[in-house]
Amino acid sequence: MQAALKVAMQQKDALRRDVIRMSLNAIKQVEVDERRDLSAEEAVAILQKEVKKRRESIDEAHKAGREDIVQSEVEQLAVLEVFLPKQMDRGEVEALARQAIAETGAVNAKDTGKVMAALMPKVRGLADGKLVNDVVRSLLN
Repeated sequence: MQAALKVAMQQKDALRRDVIRMSLNAIKQVEVDERRDLSAEEAVAILQKEVKKRRESIDEAHKAGREDIVQSEVEQLAVLEVFLPKQMDRGEVEALARQAIAETGAVNAKDTGKVMAALMPKVRGLADGKLVNDVVRSLLN
C-alpha cells in the first residue's frame, strides 16, 4: 500500500492518495491502540471493514437519493478493492455452502447458524458475509 500511495502521489491522483492514506491510518490506529504490529490477515480484515462501510454508505445514499455521494463512495470502493484478495462469486460460495450443509446435517432455516459457523472460517476474507448469509438462507428454504 505504501508503494501505491507513492505512485498516487507522483501521478497527482488525489482520490486514490486520500483513500490509501485513510486506509493506512485505520491500520496504524489499530496498531497503536493494541500496541503491536498487525499481521497481513489482520490488515486485510481492516480493509474489509472499510469496504463494508463504503457499501453501506452507497446503500444509504441510494435510499436518500444522493447520487453525488453514491458516486464518491463507488470510486473509493474501487480503490480499496484493489488491495483485497479476489472475492468469490455466488457460484463458488454456493458450492461451499452445500458442503457445509451436508457436513452439519442442516435441513431448515433454523440450522442457518450451524451452517454459517462451519462456512465462515472457509470464506473469511474471500466473500462478503451478507452474500454468504443470502446463499445459505436460499439453500435452506
